[in-house]
Amino acid sequence: MTPTEWAIVALALVGAFFGGVAAVGIVRLPDVYTRAHAASKSDTLGAVLTISAAALALQTDLSTIKAVFLLAFMFLTNPTAAHAIARAAQDQGIEPWTAGDEEGER
Repeated sequence: MTPTEWAIVALALVGAFFGGVAAVGIVRLPDVYTRAHAASKSDTLGAVLTISAAALALQTDLSTIKAVFLLAFMFLTNPTAAHAIARAAQDQGIEPWTAGDEEGER
């Protein structure tokens, strides 16, 4: 395997790992605020790494340019959407989960 192929495999595997971490965070975390954090941070990183692997694998000018635009779009929209969701939850009066809350109240 060439070094480029190793980089593609590494980026895809690390991207899939962070995508899995985001999925587990969304399912396991207790409230909308921590879930939004997991979705915005881990999911964005996982998607960016995976799209970077795809851009390296395609190696055509137009496809690489499209992937770079998609990366920029994801960097802008994912955290902005998570912030909007958290702000809407705050406006609705949803209280953040604290350590004193019981497990059954999720």
